Amino acid sequence: MKKNSLRWAYKTLVLSVALSIFFSIVSQSLFPKLSYFLSIFVILFFIFVSIIFDMIGVAVTTIETSKLQKFVDQKGYNTAKILCNNREKVSSFCADVVGDICGILSGAGGVSLTVNMQISNPNVYFITTCLISSLIAGLTIFGKAVMKTFAVEKCEVVVMKIGSLLETSPFAIFKRKQKKSKK
Repeated sequence: MKKNSLRWAYKTLVLSVALSIFFSIVSQSLFPKLSYFLSIFVILFFIFVSIIFDMIGVAVTTIETSKLQKFVDQKGYNTAKILCNNREKVSSFCADVVGDICGILSGAGGVSLTVNMQISNPNVYFITTCLISSLIAGLTIFGKAVMKTFAVEKCEVVVMKIGSLLETSPFAIFKRKQKKSKK
């Protein structure tokens, strides 16, 4: 294992622990105060984010960099190329860090939703908990299966869309790297 890969793994560990702590604090302080409707919305949001980031990770891992050449004149090409040149980091961040954290948070949201229902009958509570956790797992797995197929078949489209989005977003995280590399 290269020293650089090990360094990235340690950075990923620190980043994932920090993000997990932050989102756990936010979700644990937020979920008990939310209505059922808002709790379900937040759970679905976490599932959606998990699915989208997993799709990005698969697309960046799958794409052959040579396939990007046909997009050289389009907005997002430079960022897409940077994503592909760092595919193991992008995939790890998207699928493992963000995707898994959102998956865990959607599960925690399901538990919180069940607890907030204040069901006194143990049998009904058990069934409700099983149903909610099964629905969350099922929706997540179904969404990831559909989007992974899409990401593999349309990896160029996904990577170029993400590249364009990252270049035009207010945050534009790769603009500094592009300016430095042009000098």
